[in-house]
Amino acid sequence: MITKKVVLAYSGGLDTSCILKWLELEGYSVIAFIGDVGQDEDFEEIGRRAEATGADAVHVVDLKREFVTDYIFPAIAGGAIYESRYLLGTSLARPPLAKAQIEVARQEKADGVSHGATGKGNDQLRFELAYAALAPRLEVVAPWKINSFLEKFQGRTDLIRFAKEHNIECPVTLEKPFSTDENLMHRSYESGVLEDPARPPDKEIFTVCVDPKDAPDEITTIEIEFRDARPIRVKNLVDGREETEPLALFTYLNKLGGDNGIGRIDIVENRFIGIKSRGIYETPGGTILHIALRDLEGIAMDKQVQRLRDMLAPEYAAIIYNGFWFSPEMEFLAGALEKSQQLIDGVVQLELYKGNASPIGRSSPSSLYNEKLSSMDVAGGFNQIDSDGFIRINALRLMAHRLIVRHNPRR
Repeated sequence: MITKKVVLAYSGGLDTSCILKWLELEGYSVIAFIGDVGQDEDFEEIGRRAEATGADAVHVVDLKREFVTDYIFPAIAGGAIYESRYLLGTSLARPPLAKAQIEVARQEKADGVSHGATGKGNDQLRFELAYAALAPRLEVVAPWKINSFLEKFQGRTDLIRFAKEHNIECPVTLEKPFSTDENLMHRSYESGVLEDPARPPDKEIFTVCVDPKDAPDEITTIEIEFRDARPIRVKNLVDGREETEPLALFTYLNKLGGDNGIGRIDIVENRFIGIKSRGIYETPGGTILHIALRDLEGIAMDKQVQRLRDMLAPEYAAIIYNGFWFSPEMEFLAGALEKSQQLIDGVVQLELYKGNASPIGRSSPSSLYNEKLSSMDVAGGFNQIDSDGFIRINALRLMAHRLIVRHNPRR
C-alpha cells in the first residue's frame, strides 16, 4: 500500500489537532502547514504540538505583510463590507492561506491538501474553491465531509474526548466551547454558547478591543494619508508617532482602535450555503481605515464613479465572503475597482474616542471640491438661473406620469 502525503492547514486548535491524528490513523503521511496571518500564537509551540500529534513535517509561513498589502488594503479600497456590516476578516485570510498551502504541497510533492472546515460553514468553500483554482489536480481531503469521520465525530464534544484519549494538547474545554479565529484583520467568536442569538456575550470573551465604556476619556487624534486609496502613512497627532511601512501601519491602527474600543460588532449573517450564523467580531484597524477612506472619497471621487462603485462593492464583498477570490469575476471586478481608486489621494484627520472614529477634516491634491462653487455666499461662477431649466427638464417625466395616473380609471 502506497502512503499518500497530504498537507493539512493546521492551526493547533481542537479541530485540526484531531484531524491531524485522524489522518495519521487513516494511513496518511501528514505535513502540517501553519500560516502566520497575524494571530497571536507561539508558532514554535504549535509546530511542536503538530509533531507530537503525528505530523511528519511542519512548515510555518509568514504571510503577514502579503495579507495586508494584497488582501486587506484592496478589500478596504473597494469598500468590501458583507451585508453592510461584516468587514470580512476571516474571509480575507483564507485566500493567502490556501495559496501558501498549495505552494507547500508542491514543495513536498504531496498528493493532496486538507483542512478542518466543516460542511456547514463558509471556510470549506474558501479553501476548496481556492484549491480548485490554483491546483485542480490535487486531491482534497475534507474530513468533515467523509462518512467514517462523521460517524466518529458528531461535534465538539466528541473531538474533545478524542483529544483526551490520544493525549492531544488542546486549548478548548467542555466548559468554554466556543471557537475563535484571529488574524491581523480581526478576531471572531462563534459557536457553542454563542449560538443562541439572544444571549449577550460575556464581557470576558473580548481580547482585542476594550469595552468602549472603559476606553480612555481623552480623544486620540490621528491623520491617515492615502495614495490611490491605499494607506501610506498614519500619524498620531497627540504623541507624534508615525508609521509608513504597511504592516507596521496596520498593526499600529489595530492598537489605536483596540485601545479606544473601536470595531466591535455582534451580528447574524447569511452563510453562502444558506444557514444563518451568529458571529461576534473585533476589527479595530480595518474599521478605522474604512471610515477614513470613505470620507476621503467624498472629496476626491467623482460622483458617478462613486455611485457605480457603491453598486459594485456589495458584489465584491460577496465574492470575497463566498470564497471566489481566485475567479474570473474577481479579476474583472478588481480591475474596475482599481480604476476607480486612481487619484484617491489625500489626508484624513480622525478623532478616536470610546468606540468611535470620527473624521474631522480632509484634504486632497486631487480634490473635486470647489469652495467658491459650493459657497452660499458667493456666486463662484455658477449662474443660478441655469437651475431653472435643469429642474424643468428633470420634471418632465414626473408631470407625464402624473397625467397618466390622474386619467387612468384603474388608479
